[in-house]
Amino acid sequence: MKIGILGGGQLGRMFIQEALKYDDEFYVLDPNSECSCASISHFTRGDFNDYDTVLEFGRDKDVVTIEIEHVSADALEELENQGVKVVPNSKIIKIIQQKILQKKFYEENRIPSPEFEIMDGSEDDIKIQIPFVQKLNTGGYDGKGVQLIRSDQDWKNLWTQESVLENLVDIDKELSVIVAKNDNGETKTFPVTEMVADPKLNLLDFNICPADISEETQKQIDVIADQFIKSADSAGLFAIELFLDKNGKVWVNETAPRLHNSGHQSQEGNANSQFEQFYRVVKNLPLADTDNFGFSGMLNLVGEENYSGKVKYQGLEEVLKLPKTYVHLYGKTETKPGRKMGHINVLADSREELMEKLIHIKSLVKVIA
Repeated sequence: MKIGILGGGQLGRMFIQEALKYDDEFYVLDPNSECSCASISHFTRGDFNDYDTVLEFGRDKDVVTIEIEHVSADALEELENQGVKVVPNSKIIKIIQQKILQKKFYEENRIPSPEFEIMDGSEDDIKIQIPFVQKLNTGGYDGKGVQLIRSDQDWKNLWTQESVLENLVDIDKELSVIVAKNDNGETKTFPVTEMVADPKLNLLDFNICPADISEETQKQIDVIADQFIKSADSAGLFAIELFLDKNGKVWVNETAPRLHNSGHQSQEGNANSQFEQFYRVVKNLPLADTDNFGFSGMLNLVGEENYSGKVKYQGLEEVLKLPKTYVHLYGKTETKPGRKMGHINVLADSREELMEKLIHIKSLVKVIA
């Protein structure tokens, strides 16, 4: 099959790397000729947000998919009308790429998500009380387009663009569950992972599997995953980001209609990775076993503060000496502060051992220039 991918970042790169063991051709559209996928695909330089560019790119493909949701969903809808298979479908991409539509989707389908109101560009009619979270309607990712409003001082920095204003959850844990569905209606869910964020960068720092949660919490997540995949009405692989509050209730933060950072540890930690699973979704093959092997975790490698330029990985040789430790670099030649450059997966026999390993590795390796 000729598989087209909108976006050429690290998610697409790892998807192609996993899928190269099968017999398909991979085509990538991205504005950056030095993107992570450029050297391992049939590469086209172009804007995946441009209607005509996406239409032209997708016309001769057997299937078109995404590794970033900020694409021309209207062009994907037209490709569907022309008989091209699009995974996930354009309808759910349109819903998820707009925070307002995404929140209304949760509300309409009885999926628990924090209470919210919509800001249409004016702060005059805002009823929500401080503290709250402001999320720009479009374009946000990796902590961008999101801010906390905790005080009157923060209020002065309120964005005036169309936004969702959301009640602040008293968070006990941040969790993620990845669920996949193929065109035959078969579904599989990965074990729940626990996310530990870097508070400074607002990026994922560690990912831990399995999450340390109760049976009751797991039941809530199972219901949410089942309700979401039924309501989405689309083949695809979806990462549902969750909050567990201090009263034991689970809330949906947001959903990514694609491969996700919170599933990276599945490369070595599970019977099959999220990338293998997504390939099977795209091809409508039987879905893969997702069982985890003991404890696994992931550490993001991000550019250090005050370093921009040609990347150097300080301490990587020391990391490579460690047992059950796996390095994944993204093929990016230039680093800058906070840029995701790679990740390291770790396996362990206990949660305590896993955390010790992750913290040790974080102290060893630095992404500099």
